[in-house]
Amino acid sequence: MSNSKLPALDPTIVLVILRVTLGALFVSTFFENLGKDLYGAQGYAGLIRSYIKYGHAPTVWKQVMGFTAAHAAIAGPLQGVLEPSLGVLLILGFFSRPAALVAFGFLTGLWVSEWGIGWIWELLVPMVVAAALTLGPSGQRAAVDVALARRWPQLTI
Repeated sequence: MSNSKLPALDPTIVLVILRVTLGALFVSTFFENLGKDLYGAQGYAGLIRSYIKYGHAPTVWKQVMGFTAAHAAIAGPLQGVLEPSLGVLLILGFFSRPAALVAFGFLTGLWVSEWGIGWIWELLVPMVVAAALTLGPSGQRAAVDVALARRWPQLTI
């Protein structure tokens, strides 16, 4: 099909690289946020309130963020569990596609929250990676999902 002389990786290996990289992003972000105390009620609420005050998210999304900030004692620790969990699942390739779908939803919410604050491409690229992992065969190489599919072929992951 192509007469390029450049070597090409198998597409499933490319997805492994993207999956592990996205997982590493979540794990490193967790440790960064943990060091800033952003999973505690006060730190988490302060961050969300800054998104509300300085961001350009739609009003309805700002209301969702306001609710989240008001319940920061629950939402902060939940996010503190979600981020490293997604990271580990993606790195190991355990329920890769569902984890990537959750990552896509999480990153999309964060992207909307940061409208007008952050650089627009900062979260769009990881969102696209998460979408590609959700839609592609992201758990077919170098993944726990391979062993699960062998053991339980009827399991659609």
